[in-house]
Amino acid sequence: MATDLDRLVDEAHTAFAAATQPAALEDAKARFLGKSGKITERLKALATLTPELKREMGASINIAKSAIEQLLVQRRESLAELHLNEQLAAESIDVTLPGRGRSIGAIHPVARTWMRIEEIFRSIGFDFAEGPEIETDWYNFTALNSPENHPARSMQDTFYVDCNDGAGRPLVLRTHTSPMQVRYARMHRPPIKVIAIGRTYRVDSDATHSPMFHQVEGLWLDDNISFADLKAVYTNFLRCFFETDALALRFRPSYFPFTEPSAEIDMMFTSGARKGRWLEISGAGQVHPDVIRNFGHDPQQTIGFAFGSGLERLTMLRYGVDDLRLFFEGDLRFLRQFA
Repeated sequence: MATDLDRLVDEAHTAFAAATQPAALEDAKARFLGKSGKITERLKALATLTPELKREMGASINIAKSAIEQLLVQRRESLAELHLNEQLAAESIDVTLPGRGRSIGAIHPVARTWMRIEEIFRSIGFDFAEGPEIETDWYNFTALNSPENHPARSMQDTFYVDCNDGAGRPLVLRTHTSPMQVRYARMHRPPIKVIAIGRTYRVDSDATHSPMFHQVEGLWLDDNISFADLKAVYTNFLRCFFETDALALRFRPSYFPFTEPSAEIDMMFTSGARKGRWLEISGAGQVHPDVIRNFGHDPQQTIGFAFGSGLERLTMLRYGVDDLRLFFEGDLRFLRQFA
């Protein structure tokens, strides 16, 4: 019996050595250790033996079984090592090849402008406020003294959301960041110095307009604020933003429902390639008394000014970009210029 078991171990060794793939090795294992394998059959045959022979033969069979299992483990490890070596040979790396550099990302030019504006206004004591991009009609129009027949309320200018705020008031994608001024002013007492920056939406698209764009709006409320303060603050901002004192500003009378009096602010570079050309840069004015009431304050005691500018317009002027759509097309050739 022992000689027979020795031959069985040698047979298993030969069968395992002949298996060159894991699947073939598992087939060979089944012939010896499977449910109908040769070792299993011998273990089943022990039931017909006397107790003394059962103990003796059982011990010999278990020794042979352990030997075969050890041979199986060794062959599995050998095949795994062989497979790994083949894989490493196939995936060898030529360390003499030049390295492949990863491209370096950069902050988007409009985001750069956002960060720069926030830094400048924080340095002169302005707070920073953000708010929802989906607004109620009241915050977006009514609170800012825009009458119901104002052209900006039409579907040609405004994206309306197909639902309401639960109180029957329509919802819109905000057309400016002024609603955040209303929200902030209703939560704070004067003096108030705040800028609101964010995405805004209007039904418009060409070389100088986009359905989605960014605005910065400033608000300063106190008991003794004048146009002189507005001019000083905005002039200082532009000089810091463009890093030059070679700027001229002019205020042209205009109309906005939320300010009275109102003005358009034009800027002209007084040196360099852009010298001599006036460019509209902002809308501004003294906050209308009705708007101050909607802020929750008394217009007899509180006065102030507000202004608003497009971040894309400022970015275009700072970097000499002539088409606003370039900011949103994702062309890496354009964006790499700002890396």
